Amino acid sequence: MFDISFGEFALIGVVALVVLGPERLPAVARTVGALVARAQRFVANVKADMQQQANLQGLDSIRQDLQEAAQSFRGQLEAEVQQVRDTIDQGAADARALADEAAEPFHEAERTIHGGPAPDAEAEAHEAEAHPPEAAPAAQADVPPRDENQLDLFDDVSPSRPASQPSATQARE
Repeated sequence: MFDISFGEFALIGVVALVVLGPERLPAVARTVGALVARAQRFVANVKADMQQQANLQGLDSIRQDLQEAAQSFRGQLEAEVQQVRDTIDQGAADARALADEAAEPFHEAERTIHGGPAPDAEAEAHEAEAHPPEAAPAAQADVPPRDENQLDLFDDVSPSRPASQPSATQARE
């Protein structure tokens, strides 16, 4: 530690024996040993703290680098997502324009055939095509339209009541 050779230690020991005397030399040697041990522990703690601070600074720089990379990646990803959304919106707008363009000859033919509905009626008709009314219940869908020229043998069966249920006149028989 101090680069002191054995001969130098022996010389220091002889001088200390002459100066301090044989009675006080052991107590002074213990005190000097304890002080040297404390100094060594202090130096070791300072070295460990310095090493820990250096590691923390290294970790902080790594953490900052990772955060910067994450921010950069997030920005690029958001830009790509926005670009895809814009492309999809543009495609949807183009598709709507094409659909309107393709429907225009049909609207023109309808106006020619039916005598040209008013512009508001045309908008309502277009809305009706886009949102058809709800389908009729299944019981009414199965009943054919009534023909007045056809003889109906079961006059008391109403269209709202299924044919499997007997009517009042049939139940009496």
